[in-house]
Amino acid sequence: MKALGTLDKLKILGEGAKYDVCASTAAKVQKPGVWNIGAASPSGVCHSFTPDGRCISLFKVLLTNYCEKDCAYCPNRAGRDVARAKFAADELAGLFMDFYRRNYVEGLFLSSGVTHSTGHTMSEMLKVAEILRNRYKFGGYIHLKILPGAADADVAAAIRFANRVSLNMEAPTANHLAKLSRTKSFTGEILDGMAKINNHLTEQPGVSHSTQYIVGAAQETDRDILQSVTTLYNRYNLRRAYFSAFQPVAGTPLAVARATPLIRENRLYQSDFLLRLYGFTYNDLVFDNNGNLDQELDPKLAFALAHPELFPLEINKASLNDLLKIPGLGPRSAAKIVRVRREHRLTQPAELKNAGVVVKRALSFITIDGRFFGDRSKLNKPDRQSYTQLSLWGDSRDYLLTGAMADH
Repeated sequence: MKALGTLDKLKILGEGAKYDVCASTAAKVQKPGVWNIGAASPSGVCHSFTPDGRCISLFKVLLTNYCEKDCAYCPNRAGRDVARAKFAADELAGLFMDFYRRNYVEGLFLSSGVTHSTGHTMSEMLKVAEILRNRYKFGGYIHLKILPGAADADVAAAIRFANRVSLNMEAPTANHLAKLSRTKSFTGEILDGMAKINNHLTEQPGVSHSTQYIVGAAQETDRDILQSVTTLYNRYNLRRAYFSAFQPVAGTPLAVARATPLIRENRLYQSDFLLRLYGFTYNDLVFDNNGNLDQELDPKLAFALAHPELFPLEINKASLNDLLKIPGLGPRSAAKIVRVRREHRLTQPAELKNAGVVVKRALSFITIDGRFFGDRSKLNKPDRQSYTQLSLWGDSRDYLLTGAMADH
């Protein structure tokens, strides 16, 4: 059998890495200055927009797609007939630096299948990071995957080298994970790994961690996922959760399963932004009788329609937290309103537009200087059809481009 060349391996292992989701971190590199090369503002996706509008490229690749795990949805699962390849640590580090010096990429996202053992694979991944940091003095962004069951010492080493680490939850509970894999332990590998990461993050300020869910593969509900996400934020100081709508892959046990609609992924991201950036709690989210989010209404609007007793709010008096509950307002516009009204009383809808408010959405949920400019019938008997979709892609544009929810 002819040995694969470096570019042949890259074709296989770059393709294999596309199933890992990451997004822009908007975090500055905070590693010691001894690593000099490439200390640019980092990003966590292959092509991402930072808050200042710059596009960042990330070299996202697997160390190997040989894998001993049996995840039912995964194209790299053990036993699947697929081309396999593996990089040596020196080879991959050198390849990355070639790409970096040519200005193709500014950072590395490194994941891997599990081959020989978790410890062996983690050791090889750490060698790549160590070579980049110590031999090449690379000071740019590195995102390392923590493999399920990784030893405490390997987790600590990964956090020393990386700007971000991530361990995939894949499913929200042990019962759901059991539907996807017989070889992974939810408590012993996943939650224990989260605890190890959290413990070591205190030793490396500026490093963060994230996770990913495969949405719909284990017949979980949105409530299951968001309850799990809330626990991770509260208990393990998780920075970000990512959601990947399940898409069946030929040659896997779930090949004939139904694909998850992308709108479901969208609604989970919107709910997650409400939890992280808008002051919402898990109990504020509105689920149907099956435990799922409304796919026709964004979750913030669904909350407002489910709580007519809270609205309308007076725009000149509402607290910042209450302003963030109003459809059409986001963190930037709410903060601007708070600043403006210290010296000026708002009296007209046009003034809200100047503050960045999506006035069309907001008017039925607010009063301005005691006057109601909206349609009161929408508060008492919401006209669902008039709210359906509500500029869905406009709402999601920011998170698709920058990893931040639209200011609404």
